[in-house]
Amino acid sequence: MRLILLAAAFSLVSAHAELTSEQQQIPLEALPTDASAAKIVLLAGSPSNKPGQHEYFAGCALLREWLATVPGVAPVMVADGWPKNEAVLDGARAVVFFMDGGPKLPFLTPERKAKVQALADAGTGFIVLHQAVDCPADLATSFKEWFGAAFQPDIGCRGHWDVKFDSVSPHAVTSGMKPFELLKDGWLYNLHFAEKGVTPLLAAQMPDTSRKTDHAKANAGRAETVAWAFERPNGGRSFGFTGCDLHASWAVPEQRGMLVNALLWSAKLPVPASGAATDWPVDLAKNLDRKIFTPKAKKPTPAAKPASN
Repeated sequence: MRLILLAAAFSLVSAHAELTSEQQQIPLEALPTDASAAKIVLLAGSPSNKPGQHEYFAGCALLREWLATVPGVAPVMVADGWPKNEAVLDGARAVVFFMDGGPKLPFLTPERKAKVQALADAGTGFIVLHQAVDCPADLATSFKEWFGAAFQPDIGCRGHWDVKFDSVSPHAVTSGMKPFELLKDGWLYNLHFAEKGVTPLLAAQMPDTSRKTDHAKANAGRAETVAWAFERPNGGRSFGFTGCDLHASWAVPEQRGMLVNALLWSAKLPVPASGAATDWPVDLAKNLDRKIFTPKAKKPTPAAKPASN
């Protein structure tokens, strides 16, 4: 009986990680046929969280679809957070990290960390989204050098709520953007930022009830930066955005435009003065992960005590 249960559990885990038949239609790790095209690699993390949240594959698939319309750009899709063939990363103009963070980061082995460092040394552009900015403490210094910021639990806070961006800082990444809001998305804030080279792009008020650390409480009322551009000392460019938890947010034109602008900027490609087009098809029902989500069981209601005579 125990073996049967173990086998059943294994099949559930396998089903959780498998690509759906729809996802299998997207070519994975397909190298560009045009050697002169700017290769942008999209690292989509493994299935995570509830349906409609952490839709890493579907989000990267949307970016792939939009980037394919940009002349001279060759997007390359990768599943499960890291390529089976690491040569896919060689010569990339930019790499997107959209995946679970902390101990679940898929590049924590010494060999993979060395690969990310080699990309940084080569001036490769980096785009880090949502939880991917969260890292183990021993990588915080490297994250600040690679991405311009690191989330750490000593001062950082996180949660889900409505966020309104009343202003947008001028930058190539924010070209064509205007103030906007995102509803019920997930956020990480109060990050450790690099001392130099960081330009805050989006900041917003966060609920004081979300300020769980002493450092965050000491800065109650401060607008918190959740999107930034980072110019690395060697000339490489990075962009970070801690939203993108909620898949529905891709329907907001400003988020779409910002992400494509950031990809072009980080890859050192021209960004249109009016910003990237945002009128692409947006089918949020496509390429969603197959997720096995079991709601927490309700505690049984205690039996009523018999009435005393």
